[in-house]
Amino acid sequence: MKGALDDFKVMLTRNEPITGLAKVVAFLVLFALGVVAGLWVSAGIRRSQESIVTKSIGFQGSGGGICCRPDLDPGFEEFVAPTRLMHDMTDEELFWRATLVPAAASRYPFERVPKVAFMFLAGHGVLPLAPLWERFFRGGQEERFSIYVHAPPGVAINVSEDSPFYGRQIPSQETEWGYVTLVDAEKRLLANALLDFSNERFVLLSESCIPVHNFTTVYDYLVGSRHSFVESYYRNDRGCRNRYSRSMAPDITLRQWRKGSQWLELSRDLATSVLTDTRYYPLFRRHCRPSCYPDEHYVQTYVTLRHGARNSNRTVTRVEWRAGRSHPVTYGARDATPELVRSIRTSAEPCAYNSRPTSTCYLFARKFAPDSLAPLLNMSSTVMHY
Repeated sequence: MKGALDDFKVMLTRNEPITGLAKVVAFLVLFALGVVAGLWVSAGIRRSQESIVTKSIGFQGSGGGICCRPDLDPGFEEFVAPTRLMHDMTDEELFWRATLVPAAASRYPFERVPKVAFMFLAGHGVLPLAPLWERFFRGGQEERFSIYVHAPPGVAINVSEDSPFYGRQIPSQETEWGYVTLVDAEKRLLANALLDFSNERFVLLSESCIPVHNFTTVYDYLVGSRHSFVESYYRNDRGCRNRYSRSMAPDITLRQWRKGSQWLELSRDLATSVLTDTRYYPLFRRHCRPSCYPDEHYVQTYVTLRHGARNSNRTVTRVEWRAGRSHPVTYGARDATPELVRSIRTSAEPCAYNSRPTSTCYLFARKFAPDSLAPLLNMSSTVMHY
């Protein structure tokens, strides 16, 4: 088309004689070609713009193809509540990003419903009690909870696409019992959960944990608490005192050394504080070796040192220990009875909740074997009320 235009320009600018009629005809042809060229270019620009818009906002129909109904812009929504948990951030980058605190936290530019983050440390890469948890979560509302799973690298949790656990694995690294890598996994779970600005409470669980109350009870209990739930104590015995290393002094003295259950629960500000700690964590990494068991001492010592008044000094996950054993009691199918669960739901000895005595001390319990699933499902509606 450009060549034709050039030919007409040459003809009109020649010095050769040309009739008036021929000039008019040539002018009209040139004008028509110009109009056609303009329309063609304009249509091409529009098609290019539409293609860019379609790709940027994702026009998709129910079948996944290009259609006419756009999704909402995912930018801000994905920033305040990530739905795609897999990322390529290093732990250092993740912890930095997770500890960003908005200066105007009292004025969120979106409707913020406080959520409970359920963080599962699945050391074997399986969730054998997932059907029970799925029933538990069905009793809640999606905007009131979020789930995070730390499994061994390369292991995918086997759940159906309609499960609340589907797509909730976070980037992980190898862990080993008795090593600081377990603390790293806990911090990784906390950090990924902190990326969701609506998560207000953070509870650490294992694949052998069960909920002994329904979702509403658990949610109200945690969101309504003025304290976090980290068991922390000192005993002058081999299981506590002898794990202390004098190399930690003067930052951590023997009198400040604490032990407690690994299965803890933190408020948002305490979870953020744990991730920003650069004073005590390096000491545990250097001096708390396998016989020290950092997962039973680090957060327990840190919270006591920095946030003692904000801690209830107890756990909400019941575990039964027997003297002289290094592992807790495991409940199999024969042990998972209504009587056992009721004894956990209502404690014989009261505890404090918001500085008042209560018999509801435990929200979760472990350690339940995979074969306990069937009896637990059979009693869930009548005993646990979900």
